[in-house]
Amino acid sequence: MKKLFSVVSILLILAAAGGCSKKSESVEAAKTYEMKIGHAQPEGNPRQISLQAFEKYVEEKTSGAVQVTVYHSGQLGTEKEMLEQVCSGVIQGFRGGQFDFLPKLLIFSLPFLCENADEINRLMNSDFAREVCADSQKDGAIILGLGDAGGFRQFSNNKRAITKPADLAGLKMRTNGMDTIDKTFKALGASTVSIPYADLYMALKTGVADGQENPWVNVVGMKFFEVQKYFTAIKYQFHPDPFYVNLAWYNGLPENFKKIMQEASIESMLVNNKAIADNQEAALNEIKKHAEVYELSAAERDAFKKAVEVVYDQYLQEGRLTQAELDTMRKIIAGK
Repeated sequence: MKKLFSVVSILLILAAAGGCSKKSESVEAAKTYEMKIGHAQPEGNPRQISLQAFEKYVEEKTSGAVQVTVYHSGQLGTEKEMLEQVCSGVIQGFRGGQFDFLPKLLIFSLPFLCENADEINRLMNSDFAREVCADSQKDGAIILGLGDAGGFRQFSNNKRAITKPADLAGLKMRTNGMDTIDKTFKALGASTVSIPYADLYMALKTGVADGQENPWVNVVGMKFFEVQKYFTAIKYQFHPDPFYVNLAWYNGLPENFKKIMQEASIESMLVNNKAIADNQEAALNEIKKHAEVYELSAAERDAFKKAVEVVYDQYLQEGRLTQAELDTMRKIIAGK
């Protein structure tokens, strides 16, 4: 009789434990998560379009358990401030070319590293790029995806047409504080002034800066053609576009939600890249209606490439890049 009582007791305990487990799972499933994402680009920009695609994908796949809100146009602060907010947990996500917490990402922005979108995509989706991104976790952020921040970057200014390296001498060129931009402009004889993206239009209008560098889609989105006379199609650089997510918040998600976030990030980067490709030609044509655009010949562009080779030498000498890493990137870019 005692044996029968013990068996019955055990079964009742197991049944109760099973009930608790199911209840825990249902509570977890019913829990909602808020995700605020910030970025500096305006509405209509590929970054905003792709983040809206991310929002839709995540909310649909989690049945609304993860509620995403995207804040564009620097509503939450400068790019540096938004990255700091992600790392501290004030917001959960940020997209943009801010590399203060992971300066190794700057090696992807070395001048004239890639020649076309296919090369960029190969490099951004490589195991090498993923290894570089993994270091962000020590500062409290995980990089879920790495894309192209807007296409190849071009020059503009209000003083003269830039057709050769010497034309940059003496110009005050705006940078976002990125070391590779600073080093590139200085190698070409220009001085640099760091100005937040949201303040750039007025800085160009008032002469705080003579010129700037940005992709065509950004120029149109921010209407920089209204305050710049001369543009040069140089394709000198692209910027990696990391999607930072607060690590503690991400680790607190159910495993299936983490997978959804990763899938959504991949899908949104594809949307981003397609939007860039679709909009570049239209953006260039719009700029031509308002300003002068100079198309460099292959020989003229080679002169710029030669003039900035010193930037690679500086990165190797400063230990920011090893020759082995440079060789690896060039093999990936070449599709080898």
